[in-house]
Amino acid sequence: MKKILAELITIGDEILYGQTLDTNAHWMSGQLDAIGVKVVRRTTCGDQEEEILQVFAEAEQRADLVLITGGLGPTSDDLTKPCLARYFDSEIVMNQQALAELEAYMTSRGRELNKLTRLQAALPDKCEVVSNDRGTACGMWFNRNGKVFVSMPGVPHEMRYMMVEKVMPRIQRAFDLPIIYHKIIRLAGIGESWLAEKIEQWEKSLPKTVKLAYLPGYGDLKLRLTSLASDLELQKKEIDQLVSSLMPLIQEYVYGYDDDSLEVVIGRLLKEKGLTLALAESCTGGYVAHRITSVAGSSAYFNGAMVPYQNELKIAQLGVKEATIVTYGAVSEETVSEMALNIAQKFGADYGLASSGIAGPGGGTEEKPIGLIWIACAIGGKVTTRKLNLTKDRDVNIKLTAVALFTLLHQSLVAND
Repeated sequence: MKKILAELITIGDEILYGQTLDTNAHWMSGQLDAIGVKVVRRTTCGDQEEEILQVFAEAEQRADLVLITGGLGPTSDDLTKPCLARYFDSEIVMNQQALAELEAYMTSRGRELNKLTRLQAALPDKCEVVSNDRGTACGMWFNRNGKVFVSMPGVPHEMRYMMVEKVMPRIQRAFDLPIIYHKIIRLAGIGESWLAEKIEQWEKSLPKTVKLAYLPGYGDLKLRLTSLASDLELQKKEIDQLVSSLMPLIQEYVYGYDDDSLEVVIGRLLKEKGLTLALAESCTGGYVAHRITSVAGSSAYFNGAMVPYQNELKIAQLGVKEATIVTYGAVSEETVSEMALNIAQKFGADYGLASSGIAGPGGGTEEKPIGLIWIACAIGGKVTTRKLNLTKDRDVNIKLTAVALFTLLHQSLVAND
């Protein structure tokens, strides 16, 4: 079965200038992957006609399917429509279907159709209309010599609705698509090179039909197994067998699969065990609590958090001994241990997690440099601590510390099964 290749083109100077973040291409890649279309390139180009035409020509050489977003407004700087008309040797004419849909859309919202907005219904005569039920710019579908071009609005909520409801079903009808199946194993507490060494022999034994990818993140890591075939059940069975043979090598680092996140998995374990959690965050500044509470239903196991950023509050509000901070400093194993124990007691939680460190970019010393973080996990009066030596980047340090805290808690929850 032939692979169907796609290229995504984003048009707009605002993307190149960094004024607007292109979230469309990322989302579209995932949607196409789910139906067996392989994205081979994502391109962003500015609002220059010759550049746009060149990008179209290059994409047509590489791909079977070209999806374009942006540049469909009615003003003079929106060039996607005239460029498509030129590329496909078309004339721009008033499309009666598009006009009727545009009039209905405006009427339903109690708005008048002015001259400029009416131009949205003027389309290249060689395209087929892709209806837009969420906005005024309809999409366009071109098919020439078996190559399909689809143009959609750049507004994310309009594009996503059009893609799911109109474009994806039509792509599936237009092409004979294989099935791409992914299985993702999520790990924490081990680096990419260490993992690669640990599973080297297993990786070498993989069949040629299965591809392995290492996808490192902020402190955690994903292993993605991918197969391409026409029988989904056989694919799943083959991948499941491979995962089973891998588990004895990596089980201690695995926290979930596919779309699992650490906070979701931890919440699930706490809920299953009937346990609760409280947080004392200093250098992470509430970020861990944010991730915990981003999970629906977290009130069942999350009692609350404190962010005692100043030493005075660590002492007065959290109950850390003044002598501990004077003797060892706020960034120390002793201080973070008391923080974890005290937050669990004060908030009536089974588990207490705590962080204290020097996130940067300032505040470091020779003895305690930027990136030095202490974390602690307390349960039943016992504390486990970890010393982290991280980076010079504040944002990265906060994210890495959060993952380290989640990992420490996950290990405790699994060990107490």
